[in-house]
Amino acid sequence: MKNVGIYLFNKVELLDFAGPYEVFSATAVLNEPELFKVFTISEDGGAIKSYNGLIVIPDYSFDNHPKIDILVVPGGEGTKNEIKKKKVMEWVSKTHGTAEIMATVCSGARIPAVLGLLDGLEATTHHLVIDDVKELAPNVTIDHTKRFIDNGKMMTSGGISAGIDLALHIVKKLYGEEIANKTIKYMEYRDA
Repeated sequence: MKNVGIYLFNKVELLDFAGPYEVFSATAVLNEPELFKVFTISEDGGAIKSYNGLIVIPDYSFDNHPKIDILVVPGGEGTKNEIKKKKVMEWVSKTHGTAEIMATVCSGARIPAVLGLLDGLEATTHHLVIDDVKELAPNVTIDHTKRFIDNGKMMTSGGISAGIDLALHIVKKLYGEEIANKTIKYMEYRDA
């Protein structure tokens, strides 16, 4: 079983984290044994408010979460503030170091950009954030024609709904096309 930790913060884009959460948790319940344990994390474990006002209570804080195999970093207006927080950036850097995969959605790419984790890589992000990510990481090549880009350990996706595609790609990469198609069919996302 892979532990999927999804980082939450104030002004996070709702579908950026809810889409991947649904993909991984649906895959978990559709298969025996469960393939994923999915949980959310905020800096202090306290409630966060999404960009559009939904209040979410995370499962864990930086200090008490289980080991993370797959770290999902969603985007949203709040990423502008998160990249200025030393504790957040240190936690992301440390977690990236021990995780198998770090996947960003939308403007979540700002966070690894500041940490230098996109240097020399091809990446994608929300179309309105391309210039910002290039400024934060001058050595990244942005290709917005792709819904997601898999660099092995570091993966990025375009805006908002593209996080669903990236999560499905991760399911397929780890467990095969049949498992991914079962999730796609269950979610009625597209023809499997």
